[in-house]
Amino acid sequence: MSETPAPAPQRPPLWLLVMITTSGTVGIHIFVPALPQAAAEFGVSTGAMQLTISLYVLGLALGQLGYGPLSDALGRKPVLLAGLALYAAAGLAAALAPEVRFLIGARLLQALGGCAGLALGRAMVRDTSEPKEAASRLAMLNLAVSIGPGIAPFLGSLLAETLGWRAVFATLSAVGAVTTGLAWWRLRETRQRGESRGVAALVRDYRQLVTTPAFLGFAIGGGCATTSWYAYLAALPFILVQQLGRPVHEISLVYVLLVAGTALGNILANRLVARVGLARLLRIGSGGGCLGAFLFFGAAVSGHLTLILAVLGPLIFAIGVGLASPLALTRAVSVNPRVIGSAAGLYGFSQMAVGALCTALAGLGSDPAIAAAVVLAGAALIGQLAFAVALAADRR
Repeated sequence: MSETPAPAPQRPPLWLLVMITTSGTVGIHIFVPALPQAAAEFGVSTGAMQLTISLYVLGLALGQLGYGPLSDALGRKPVLLAGLALYAAAGLAAALAPEVRFLIGARLLQALGGCAGLALGRAMVRDTSEPKEAASRLAMLNLAVSIGPGIAPFLGSLLAETLGWRAVFATLSAVGAVTTGLAWWRLRETRQRGESRGVAALVRDYRQLVTTPAFLGFAIGGGCATTSWYAYLAALPFILVQQLGRPVHEISLVYVLLVAGTALGNILANRLVARVGLARLLRIGSGGGCLGAFLFFGAAVSGHLTLILAVLGPLIFAIGVGLASPLALTRAVSVNPRVIGSAAGLYGFSQMAVGALCTALAGLGSDPAIAAAVVLAGAALIGQLAFAVALAADRR
């Protein structure tokens, strides 16, 4: 007598996945405008306060390595709820911080909680969708992740100026608590039930992922096609104001334009993936990113950088980023269907690691435009090579 097949897991609401996924990344930028205010209250240097940002990014990167395999073993929902609850509690602790070391520790815990949504929101999409449909839904999630950090500094500035820097963390804590409640109420378990997996099995799964050419290619290429543009964003104020003599308010306008470019790429990925094919569209997006990066690189290195070229090249790169990134993620987490959570976590780690590295490299040298251009061009080439290796291995 044949067994009745297990019912397909219920698809999570996309609006809730957006809340879950963006909670961690919004926390990177929302506190930046309030750094001087908090430093003045605690009587510490700017460098000490910047640890609340750098350690937060580190927590986002490292935490995803743990949530993926834990969710593969224990289920997506309980692990996600634990992470969101930690995010909310750590936000409240940060709002009540009596001194800077307590704040830095609370921020690290906040990141370790917030990255649960970043890793597991993506895993839940792949659990409940076939690859092409997953690429479409992940494109919408990627759009939210792109827009969220763009809005965060404005929100942080408004809260800090009107209510003080502690209101930033009180708000994050409240949002985390609401998101936890909604996740508990609306989400159903999406991981297909299977045999329980021990720690040794999880270690083997990670080792298999990092030694699989297809996964490594999509993960490295995906990082180069997403967070590498943090290098340009970090250099943007210096390029516009110091090198091109533009007014300060144009920085935010250019940033919004670049976020819109990423959004356009995500929308195109959503609309075209079924018609064009995932692999072909990935090559088109990555190639477009290369074109934009080298347009900017040529203008910067030749000394012919103008406002139009300083924006047009990165804008083309951003559109390519928006097109390629959800497709790379879909392929990466599909390499081994048994360990989707681990793959999503490791992919997220690679994104944050690439972003942190590119941002650090963009600070080298005396010319911000050239430094950012070299980083973008190098990342674009590495991404192209990584995708070529991954697609070839995937075909085999």
